[in-house]
Amino acid sequence: MDIKSELNKAKLFQNLELLSKQVVEGFISGIHKSPFHGFSSEFAEHKIYNTGESTKHIDWKLFARTDKLYTKRYEEETNLRCHMILDNSASMYYPEVKELSLNHLNKIGFGVLAIAALMNILKKQRDAVGLSIYAKNYDFYVSEKSSERHFQMLLGQLNSVANVSTGATETRTYHYLHQIAEKLHRRSLIFLFSDMFQTEVEEAQLFEALRHLKYNKHEVVLFHLMDKAHELEFDFDNSPKRFLDVETGTHIDLYAENIKEAYHQKVQQYIDDLKLKCSQYRIKYVQADVGADFSTVLNTFMVERQKFV
Repeated sequence: MDIKSELNKAKLFQNLELLSKQVVEGFISGIHKSPFHGFSSEFAEHKIYNTGESTKHIDWKLFARTDKLYTKRYEEETNLRCHMILDNSASMYYPEVKELSLNHLNKIGFGVLAIAALMNILKKQRDAVGLSIYAKNYDFYVSEKSSERHFQMLLGQLNSVANVSTGATETRTYHYLHQIAEKLHRRSLIFLFSDMFQTEVEEAQLFEALRHLKYNKHEVVLFHLMDKAHELEFDFDNSPKRFLDVETGTHIDLYAENIKEAYHQKVQQYIDDLKLKCSQYRIKYVQADVGADFSTVLNTFMVERQKFV
């Protein structure tokens, strides 16, 4: 099978803005199941009341519904700067998806929709958002703004990302993370969406690039995207298969069962090393399975935003 040609047939969502709203609304409708019980669709306009604060801005109607104290957070208190970074390398187009939808996502589709959903929330809060996209080159950068025109421009850019695969190209993630870090001068909340695939000899450089993102007091969250069943568990039936490296074009023919245990140990060791380095650099590491929903991403955003402001 010509995987590259199949990937290039993939179509992005028919209406990214509408779908991102559905993701957010679905999350909010189920929010009573989360630690954020009691937040309405305008949850970003409230913050938990701390003992000793003035009671002037307590939302008593919300208290009557939830039996918990929240104060109203006004617009000037909520504004923040948020920068999204999206890895658009060839490996992000796995697994093969002929037409992206909410229930059929590859890694790039998951990343695009997650960013669009976060932008939907940021827009409601009048927060400023910027975007960087890299693959073989540092393809796109725009600084943080909060205008409607700016958000529509970002949605258009995201809409175009998954229409064409970057093909078999190696990506030096660490190189572009350094460039992005140099561009972000004002303190920001940074979200990186990547599958973090690198060769072993590049791991030290990758970790140092992650550390660079922390300069200037930025808060950084790494969403490590993966198709967990296949890329971590190596869950394939035990028939002969050809495995293709979509970034280099090299391939290997084998029975999955013969290497499953060794493969899983190797990948898990890399993930453990990545988690350790993130912990050392005070970067939040979040594993995001593209086969799951977006609650992990949105819950993480809510927690980090409250800490940031």
